[in-house]
Amino acid sequence: MKVTGPSGPSSSPGPRAARANGSFAVPTGATTSGASATVSAPAPSAVTDAAALMALQGVEDATERRRRAIRRGGGLLDRLDELKLALLAGEAGDGALDRLTRTLREERPDDADAALNSLLDQIDLRAAVELAKAELRRTAT
Repeated sequence: MKVTGPSGPSSSPGPRAARANGSFAVPTGATTSGASATVSAPAPSAVTDAAALMALQGVEDATERRRRAIRRGGGLLDRLDELKLALLAGEAGDGALDRLTRTLREERPDDADAALNSLLDQIDLRAAVELAKAELRRTAT
């Protein structure tokens, strides 16, 4: 049964009741008698159907891998900007370094596009260099 709004529920398509002046009427063309009519429900789906759906949801296509790789690269660039702003403000940037480290440790999906992979490699390298420089600053102090 579907509720369509303030006018009330709508019934499923089927035999319509003949109404006259708003009074009660029995549905026309009914083959069952009274309240003893039952509607058979569809058989429950097999567990294998649910397992197949779960397997399909776990499959990652090329566009999703590309989107994740680009999102990770953009996140690294954002963390590098945070670190740059913290250093320009004269702060140690420990929070930015922690976030940069976490983002760099995230798994990077491979993409079929060699140019994108090269760009992401350069971003990863820049982040690793900044982390190494921060480690040198920590040990020098």
